[in-house]
Amino acid sequence: MNRQAQAAVLFLTGAALLHAGCTDLYLRYVKAGLRPMLLLSGAVLIATALATAWYEYRAGKGAGAEGGEGAGKERGEGAGTEGGEGAGKEARSERPTPHREPRISWLLTLPLFALILVAPPALGSYSAMRTGTALQQPYGYNSLPAKGTLDLSVVDYATRAVYGRGRTIEGRRLRIEGFVALDQAGRPYLVRMALNCCAADAQPVKIALTGTIPPVLRPDKWLKVTGTYTPRTTKDPVNGGPIPYFEVTDAKPIPTPSDPYDETWNT
Repeated sequence: MNRQAQAAVLFLTGAALLHAGCTDLYLRYVKAGLRPMLLLSGAVLIATALATAWYEYRAGKGAGAEGGEGAGKERGEGAGTEGGEGAGKEARSERPTPHREPRISWLLTLPLFALILVAPPALGSYSAMRTGTALQQPYGYNSLPAKGTLDLSVVDYATRAVYGRGRTIEGRRLRIEGFVALDQAGRPYLVRMALNCCAADAQPVKIALTGTIPPVLRPDKWLKVTGTYTPRTTKDPVNGGPIPYFEVTDAKPIPTPSDPYDETWNT
């Protein structure tokens, strides 16, 4: 690629990052805390593209002026000497000819337009049921309200149920949101994909559902389930990790949230 093409690709990349960072699209790729870095990266790439284009423009303008002056001198000297014509031809033959880059290189911009125009779906049940649960023992737990229904994340409930033995949530009315996943036997799970940094390292945390479950469940549909803690657990068939059960008393479908990933590893 020549400098102009490089500048164009840099500009499009920066624009794509700014577009993602200024909307909720970036949440499909990285966790929410990285938004400032994403916006800064986009701004730096656009500034670099503009600087590259300006430098190339100035260099081309200067080369054109220098070439015109040199050509005039060459013609004048050649007219006054016997071998001027031959020297002029030899000098012209030594000038570098411009190299044309293959047009197919512009196909590199297609992924950038796809990033701007198409929002990829978040990882769902297909990835979740082919990856073992990533439940980790937390360093501690946040304090909970003494009364009322508790709104917990999938990760928060799973860690309190497995590693906290349910001491902080036993006997409380709980409410959890996640997407539905079904194993090969049709058993339902409520899942959230947990992030460390970005979607590339997303791993599932799963809760097995029991109790009053809707008769028809579709994978990847989001549910808000209300119920209580149960000490029952099972093992993930993929990696043998612990999966706690949740006793459902009510389940309602909900829209897919703007941030489909869970970042609460240590709650």
